[in-house]
Amino acid sequence: MSLPRSLAEAVAVDAKSPLQPFRARFALPEGVIYLDGNSLGALPVQTVARTADVVTREWGERLIRSWNEADWIGAPQRIGAKIADIVGAAPGSVIVADSTSVNLFKLIVAGMRAQPGRTEILTEPGNFPTDLHIAEGVASLLPGVTVRTVDAADIAGAIGPRTAIVLLTHVHYKHGARHDMAALSAAARAAGALSVWDLSHSVGAVPVALDADGADMAVGCGYKYLNGGPGAPAFLYVCEALQARLDSPITGWMGHADPFAFGDGYAPAAGVSRFLAGTPSVIAMLALESGVDLFRDAPREALFARGAALFDLFVARMAMLLPELVCVTPRAAGARGSHVSFRHADAFPIMQALIERGVIGDYRAPDILRFGLTPLYVGLADVWRAVDVLAEVVGSGIWREPRFSVRGVVT
Repeated sequence: MSLPRSLAEAVAVDAKSPLQPFRARFALPEGVIYLDGNSLGALPVQTVARTADVVTREWGERLIRSWNEADWIGAPQRIGAKIADIVGAAPGSVIVADSTSVNLFKLIVAGMRAQPGRTEILTEPGNFPTDLHIAEGVASLLPGVTVRTVDAADIAGAIGPRTAIVLLTHVHYKHGARHDMAALSAAARAAGALSVWDLSHSVGAVPVALDADGADMAVGCGYKYLNGGPGAPAFLYVCEALQARLDSPITGWMGHADPFAFGDGYAPAAGVSRFLAGTPSVIAMLALESGVDLFRDAPREALFARGAALFDLFVARMAMLLPELVCVTPRAAGARGSHVSFRHADAFPIMQALIERGVIGDYRAPDILRFGLTPLYVGLADVWRAVDVLAEVVGSGIWREPRFSVRGVVT
């Protein structure tokens, strides 16, 4: 796609996009350009009505009967099958449950136990903190297990006979670089190790093909590009060939083969359902399903193409108006996700001043301005305007006012 050369041209191109009708399906505040959907997706309009129905009718009127009547009990598998379609996985290989962190714990421990004699979790420095923290926690619980970090470029060559798990985030949360999932999954398998992929910045942002790329296991969150709401349930994936070998370390009743027999002994459910634990959060699950359904309505090829065009326009306009801000995200579409990051020593106050002007991105320590390019509701005209506002903020120096350096708990 050729890039627009003016704001008017950007508006015209947006108007012709098959994705343009999806913008009206989100409750976006007037006068706000929302470029933080890579951290928290916008609210789908249909989620408001769906959640109200769940609360007032399914829960309020039908009460406990809705576990069967409304199939609350089947939500983890049903929504998992829909997400499987998005991440290129067989329907029975994805389940919705718990949080990304809890799911990582389950899969890492299960993978370690399935490979006696292998004691190493291999990952990269600067991986998303929860991934590193969970790996460290597993290592503290399992005798002899260690966590080793090596630079991203050296991962394949570092996989050895002691490596049990190769733990990587597919799209890096900060700079947006994307790993070659097929190559690294193959390298892990060739060395006798298992791969675990964090898809939190991939699912709904870039094409993912878990089965075709040979991934062994994966996790992902539901509140970014899937627009499931703050703290939405996460999901996990286990390839079909591996499911019978793995047992969840959290043996809760919902992962039992027959939970309503209420037997004392534990027998794991067949397939990926054994990775369920406690009773699912039904309202949150069904809000997530609403967001997933909306995403699945969108033409996938057009969505990913528009995401690439948003990135190209953002980088081109930044190079023209703010060349002093260094782009740290790879330029090639196949080597990155759907957010773009720039480095500046005063990134935090600059971002706060930008947010006050109605352009919402986010800051990642110590010096990153990060912008999510979510093509379901962000258009080329939004990017054009956002860079204009950013140039005004930086050029005016307004960000130097002390109030923009005051930090909240969440940055």
